[in-house]
Amino acid sequence: MPTIFSHAVFASLVGRSYAPKSKAPPLRFWFLTAGCAMLPDIDAIGFAFGVRYGSMFGHRGFTHSIVFALLTGAAVGTLFFRRRPPDLSRLQLVFYFTLVTLSHPLLDALTNGGLGVALFAPLSSARYFSPWRPIEVSPLGVGFFSARGVEVIASEIIWVWLPALLIYLVASGYSKARRQDTADH
Repeated sequence: MPTIFSHAVFASLVGRSYAPKSKAPPLRFWFLTAGCAMLPDIDAIGFAFGVRYGSMFGHRGFTHSIVFALLTGAAVGTLFFRRRPPDLSRLQLVFYFTLVTLSHPLLDALTNGGLGVALFAPLSSARYFSPWRPIEVSPLGVGFFSARGVEVIASEIIWVWLPALLIYLVASGYSKARRQDTADH
């Protein structure tokens, strides 16, 4: 998997592109953005209880599925925003938090290790990888604080952080150009 930090960075940068420009969303929007992006790795606690990695509820199992992302997006978009941020409908919030949650397994599918991602759980226990897997898989536990961990962060800066920054910059430029075009007319 990419590190938990990279999931949050990716979602937050992409979220800056999605968030309304007229008024900044509340702080909870950003905490929930980072939280939803990291949430699928809650399945790692299963290791402590003897849940096998390849199980439907093991690492990269159900919590890394499209169904889980939809359920999470629906729950967050409806329960945490009684008062919606300006310019965002309830449906847009549900869609946004679904995509933020789904970004996690999609990034995990780009890694070069593990057993793959159960994108279609619980309908299928099959696990998938992307045909192209440039991201170094992160070591679990204290192995993260090692030379291998440094290699992983370097890989993530190239393959996760920089593309997210590019998405943000392109979306910001597009948004600025649209606002300028609207102001000119």
